[in-house]
Amino acid sequence: MQERSWRSPAGAYALSPDIHVRAIWMVSPLTYHPLKDMDELIGAGYTTQMPIIPLPSRMEPCSGAFQLTADMVILADLPDRWNAAYLHDLLAAPTGFPLPVRAFDQAGKNAICLRVDPALASLGREGYRLAVSPEAVTVAAPETAGVFYGLQSLRQLLPVEVEERQPVSGVNWQVDCLVITDRPRFSWRGFMLDEGRHFQGKETVLRTLDLMALQKLNVFHWHLTEDQGWRIEIKKYPKLTGIGSRRAGTSNGFAGQAHDGIPHGGFYTQAEIREIVAYAAERHITIVPEVEMPGHALAALAAYPEFSCTGGPFEVATHFGIFPDIFCAGKESTFTFLQDVLNEVLELFPSPTIHIGGDEAPKKRWKACPDCRRRIREEGLRNEHELQVYFTNRIAAYLDSKGRRAMGWNEILQPGLARNAVVQFWVRGRAQMLQALRKDQRSMVMSTFMDAYLDHAYTLMPLSRAYRYEPVPKELDEKEAVSILGPEFPLWTEWVPDRMRLDYQAYPRLIAMAETAWTSRDRKDLGDFCRRLPRFLARLDRLGVRYAPLREVEPARIRQLFGIFSIARPQTKISG
Repeated sequence: MQERSWRSPAGAYALSPDIHVRAIWMVSPLTYHPLKDMDELIGAGYTTQMPIIPLPSRMEPCSGAFQLTADMVILADLPDRWNAAYLHDLLAAPTGFPLPVRAFDQAGKNAICLRVDPALASLGREGYRLAVSPEAVTVAAPETAGVFYGLQSLRQLLPVEVEERQPVSGVNWQVDCLVITDRPRFSWRGFMLDEGRHFQGKETVLRTLDLMALQKLNVFHWHLTEDQGWRIEIKKYPKLTGIGSRRAGTSNGFAGQAHDGIPHGGFYTQAEIREIVAYAAERHITIVPEVEMPGHALAALAAYPEFSCTGGPFEVATHFGIFPDIFCAGKESTFTFLQDVLNEVLELFPSPTIHIGGDEAPKKRWKACPDCRRRIREEGLRNEHELQVYFTNRIAAYLDSKGRRAMGWNEILQPGLARNAVVQFWVRGRAQMLQALRKDQRSMVMSTFMDAYLDHAYTLMPLSRAYRYEPVPKELDEKEAVSILGPEFPLWTEWVPDRMRLDYQAYPRLIAMAETAWTSRDRKDLGDFCRRLPRFLARLDRLGVRYAPLREVEPARIRQLFGIFSIARPQTKISG
């Protein structure tokens, strides 16, 4: 793996913390407040020296401080040896201290101590306890994932220069004494990156995983196949990447067939995917791959048209939208092909959940297809909609036979859906969603279109709306909501061709969303979040993240009123 530099590029737009404080607008839909007035909303009890995002469950300030010095050591038990290596790499570069890692010693002083403590089991597998005293720092948790999240909180308590990858002089490497007891609200805290529309590349994905870890996000939903591109090497079907990974150009808008004529392509080899999956696992992130079926399959059908209803020919799509040509549900060869593809996917991704899409699958071709009509008759189905349930359940049963669970967008939530399938709710079908949660306790991930989609313009989803998103529907009581796994925040990339656009769309909104995923609802407060945000953004400055300028993340009320019209327009703004 190549060493990556997290230094901001020369000439970056990064603002000083003081400019952040003057510029940010945190608003309700009707009013705005300059950050300098936020003390009134936060209250006198807020301690600005503990600006951690996501906000921990409990923080108790204590007197004194722990000083990092050149003779300090890292003490770790055997399960935390990787966490210790991670901490060493984080601290050694900016401090210049040697920081040797040694076996855990309970009597250790002038040390950062990492240990798994079964006595903290009530915090759950991702909870932790961080105790800072003048003599030592101790991070303890029931499992190593919790220790890792404790390190992320410790990281945010240190000066922002800790993000540099070379020694920094003149920094007081000190942490104020405190005790943090913390645990996440949801077990599924996801971010989805669509690479079907635009290929981003390995370095951007690794950087994304690092940023997710800082925010305590633990599921990377990797959307790898689309009409506009197939991004995963499948050795049994080489034309999927040989043909399906490249398109002739990219549309400049949603209407018409015109495109820019600039070829776009790329895919991940299986070796690269293994490297990325291992990198994510070290950061306690599960990668959930998505292979779209039966719809959004034009790139695959351009490579293997025999798995369509008509036989093609097809081209990889150059514009965006919903296409009528999808996988044929009547041909046995289609299921053989998809199972072969999934076999290789399962070898690459240990995730217990495999996303199969299932959204936006027009039935036009199925209605006219003799093979699909025969399948409907033979299986005793009433129509093409039931044929999709058959299709989904057959794939779900195959995954179940391999010890995995199928997951799909909420279009798959139809009568007769396999009991074990996970549903990702995004739009429409709210009554079905509520019934599935109440009656069936259907496992569900929440990604509500108007409140969780990071590809929206800031006029449609300003920072304040992103922060206020509540994944649990108000109609449900605590018992009815128990099968909600958590929220996930998708970034579709029709208009995200590169890392600069990705940064602009995702940040700072994903920071707000990460707090929703981790912090209990009763501890969330928009003004408090606003107060903690500038320090976090200063870290992103050091990491070279080109987030949206804060003067743009909360547009004027009149612009927000017309924000809905931005859905039909390409979003192209960047920072700088």
